[in-house]
This record gives sequence, structure tokens and C-alpha cells, in this order.
Amino acid sequence: MKPNTAILLIHCPDQRGIVAALAGFIASENGNILHLDQHVDTEQNVFFARVEWALDGFRIPRERLGEAVEQLAGPRRMNWQLFFSDRRPRLAIFVSKQSHCLYDLLARHEAGELDADIPMIVSNHPDLRPAAERFGIPFRVVSVTPGERAAVEEQATRLLESAGVDTVVLARYMQILSGDFVRRYPDQIINIHHSFLPAFPGAKPYHSAHARGVKIIGATAHYVTETLDEGPIIEQDVVRVSHRQTVGDLVRQGQDLEKVVLARAVRWHIEKRILVYHNKTVVF
Repeated sequence: MKPNTAILLIHCPDQRGIVAALAGFIASENGNILHLDQHVDTEQNVFFARVEWALDGFRIPRERLGEAVEQLAGPRRMNWQLFFSDRRPRLAIFVSKQSHCLYDLLARHEAGELDADIPMIVSNHPDLRPAAERFGIPFRVVSVTPGERAAVEEQATRLLESAGVDTVVLARYMQILSGDFVRRYPDQIINIHHSFLPAFPGAKPYHSAHARGVKIIGATAHYVTETLDEGPIIEQDVVRVSHRQTVGDLVRQGQDLEKVVLARAVRWHIEKRILVYHNKTVVF
């Protein structure tokens, strides 16, 4: 059994004694630090940290912990987020017709690799309903009608709110989200795409890449912002290819990368290992 823990993510102007202050605060209240990771951006003079400590025996009750952290953070100009490991995130997976990322996430979730709840799968097509039924997860079809995106997204929002969803995973969801929808879930929408953009946009990027004789293909997972495919990058990976690969080979290898990269990004998000700062991420 994993212990219940508190997780504190912070960033602030770099200054002497921050680590000592964090460790001293936790130790003074009988806390036991399990993980402490920190990074200093020397160009921006910004300190980043993730601290996780066991709550067993910790003297400050969780309902008062935010107030105590603010007393520590205020004088040091810390921006902070506090989480508790026993509060499981609730994910909604958005899909269209491609199934590889969806099946991978559902299999990992069933195997216990993703410590979160998945109360629903949302799609603009009915094709992947059998996958949802196989894993016992409600499947909701929200058809996207040209010219009615606002009404469609409002319907999706009501579904998410009714299920208490806090994170949206776009597992090859082939629709562009509006700025209004994205603003409702800041740094809570994760997308995956191949890393050909912007060199090979369009519906058949692997065909275009094969025609150009690319030597590397890749995948990128990022948070969604109002600017298309320019949100903070969470994870990337690549694989070398050669003239021996067919278009089908490139598609298969690309999909394999997409699955792994998306799973890593979702897991790190669930485990509260990601700090977003100025459209970049620090991943502990």
C-alpha cells in the first residue's frame, strides 16, 4: 500500500535558502519527505521544485495545509499548487476513429499503470464504442456539425462537468477545440500528434514524409492552448527510419511512438510531475 502523500509544486524567483525552508517547514511538522526535486533556470533566475511527503504523522490537517503553505510562500513570492495523492484525477478520453492510443491507455489503466479514474470516452463518431464497452467505460457520441461548434462544445462541457472530469486526453481526436473550451481547462488538456508538423501537415503526413525520404519520425505530447499545436511540450520521442520503410511501416512506427509518448505524458500529469511556465514545462 502506498502512503497518502502531499505534493507541492512551486516556482519563484531564485534565492538562497528555499530548499532549507521547504525541508524545515515539513520537518518541523513531523513530516517525512519522500521526494524532493528542484531545478533553477539560471537564464530567467527562476527556481522550480516538486516536494512530496508522507501525511502519516504530519501535524497539520489537510484542510489547513494550504493556509500554512501560503505563510511559507508569501514572503518568498512563490507560486504554488498543492495536491493529495489519494484524490484520484478523473480523465475523459476524446477520440475520433483511430483506435491505437485509446486501446493503449485503456489497457494501461486496466493494468494499474494510470492511477486515475476514466468516467467516460467522448467521440465525434460511433466507431470506437466497442472498445469502450470492452473496458466497461461509458461512451458518449457528440457529433460535430459545421457551424455549430459552440453548441457541440457546450454539450461536451456539460458531460464533463456531470462526471467531475478535471483532465481531457485527446487520443487522436481529430477536431480543433475553441479558445472558450480550452480556457475552461488550462493545462488540463493533453494532445498527441506526430512530429512532422509543420513540415508535413494535412490528412496524409506519412505519405508526404515518405515521398521526401525522411530519416526520423516522431511524436509529441503537449498541453493544448488557444494557438493550435503550440502548447507547452510534455514529452517527445523519435525513431530512425530509412529507404527500406514503406508508408505502412512509417504509419505503424509512428503510431507506436504516439502510444508511448501519450502514455508517459498522461502518467506524469496524473502524478503531478509537470510545472508549466511561460509555455514551457519542467518535468520532474
